[in-house]
Amino acid sequence: MLVSNFELEAVLERVLAAASELTGARYAALGVLDRDGQGLERFLTLGIGEETRRAIGPLPRGRGVLGVLIRDPRPLRLADVGSHPHSYGLPPGHPPMGSFLGVPIRIRDEVYGNLYLTEKEGGEFDATDEEALVVLAEWAGIAIENARAYALVRGRRDELERAVASLEATNEIAHALAGEINLEHVLELIVKRARALTEARSAVVLLPDGRELVVVALAGELDRALVGARIPIEGSVSGHVLGSSEPERLPDAPSRLRFALAEQTQAKAGLFVPLLLRGRVLGVLAAFDRMVEGPQFSGRDEQLLSAFAVSAAAAVATAQDVRAQSLQRSVVAAERERKRWARELHDETLQELAGLKLLLATARIAKDEQERKAQLERAGERVDIAVRALRDLITDLRPATLDELGLQSALEALAERVMRSTELSVELDFDLAYERGREPTRLPPNVEDTLYRLVQESLANVVKHAVATRAEVIVRERVDTIEVVIGDNGKGFEPDATFTGFGLLGMRERVALHDGTITIESRAGEGTTVRAALPTERTSADTFDSGVGA
Repeated sequence: MLVSNFELEAVLERVLAAASELTGARYAALGVLDRDGQGLERFLTLGIGEETRRAIGPLPRGRGVLGVLIRDPRPLRLADVGSHPHSYGLPPGHPPMGSFLGVPIRIRDEVYGNLYLTEKEGGEFDATDEEALVVLAEWAGIAIENARAYALVRGRRDELERAVASLEATNEIAHALAGEINLEHVLELIVKRARALTEARSAVVLLPDGRELVVVALAGELDRALVGARIPIEGSVSGHVLGSSEPERLPDAPSRLRFALAEQTQAKAGLFVPLLLRGRVLGVLAAFDRMVEGPQFSGRDEQLLSAFAVSAAAAVATAQDVRAQSLQRSVVAAERERKRWARELHDETLQELAGLKLLLATARIAKDEQERKAQLERAGERVDIAVRALRDLITDLRPATLDELGLQSALEALAERVMRSTELSVELDFDLAYERGREPTRLPPNVEDTLYRLVQESLANVVKHAVATRAEVIVRERVDTIEVVIGDNGKGFEPDATFTGFGLLGMRERVALHDGTITIESRAGEGTTVRAALPTERTSADTFDSGVGA
């Protein structure tokens, strides 16, 4: 299904495949416009083998007939592409191409690129092909926009996962470096502390990456451009320390330092110690030019920095483990989310589109004009149904109402969608400050977002699991908290102490990030009630930035 893909590359590939299948085109291509919209930044093809592609040479950049669509983004259908006055002809090695059909792909009001089809099986492209490709291009625009939005959401989810993972780190490691377990922060604290301990002019941390060491953090009199510099392990002082697991002092640094460290540090003396943890070297910590009684470093400096490096290595290892766990959790969460969307899109939109394709195919071969019109009218109705279903799914992913109008309007729209698509009756009760005649204000964006997701997830659970006929949502303001209660009259369940089922773990994590509280009360046959309270401060409606928290 086209719109069930949330990876941009997969979406583009499916667009090409669907375009070829719908029209019977032998060759399909998709050109993505560059930033200026004057040429093609990318050109994807279907139907041309790798050997042929190499023989053709450089891919098109948007001249000739392709440029016509860029300058005038409207459907273009030709019986013979070579006869068009703007045709440049085909390069050597290019397969022959006659019939041509091209349509623009728009994302909202912006042209994203163009779909090109050639060599229709059995003759020329007709008006039905053009109409089908225009519809596909519209769906492609939606799918591409979804993929972009999903990438944005995924990035924000990764940030959330890193924060949650930080809460799960051990107390010992958290105390080792002032409670920091974010790798970047840990490295920054390590390098600053190392410089202070040795009274050095500058210090760096290097971590291995394949056959090189990478400067990942620095402190002191060094250009920030040094971060990211790569130094070969073979033949470098830092590489020798990494391999030997032994510290090394350089009383005459210019004669030993090479590569970026020699150029950037301009050091006269250096001290390199391994970040050693249980026999494994995680990286190298280096200090340059002792500013007091220097520039050479003493044996005591070496002992002091080596001892510190042991604790630093433990902190780095923990932070790396946290990052790996966060990545894994993010991948699992992303896959779970993708499966849910794919299932909903498959069960609803895909079936509608399949029915639409069948209706259009029937209309194409219908000989009676009235029958053809009736089939097309039914196809139009199917399109409306599919559009509504997809719009609801997109709204569930990120409701624009939440950003533009606030929590109350967003929850009212959510309740309407739930009641429209299910037999569940949803009652809403809001008791917020601005409803009682006070100065109009908005809740902080992150609080609105969390409260909305709590209600959304709770209602989703009610629909999927509770077998309920009625649900109630109460949002009320106390002195310094916002409380939300979601209850239903369903079959209930027996929640365990960890609340790991039905999305409840994610709800607990969201609330925990706000230092809030959440309880879930349920008994078999007596329904379920979710209660959450979040501390909050109000934000002026005049200064509220609806883009924050989007």
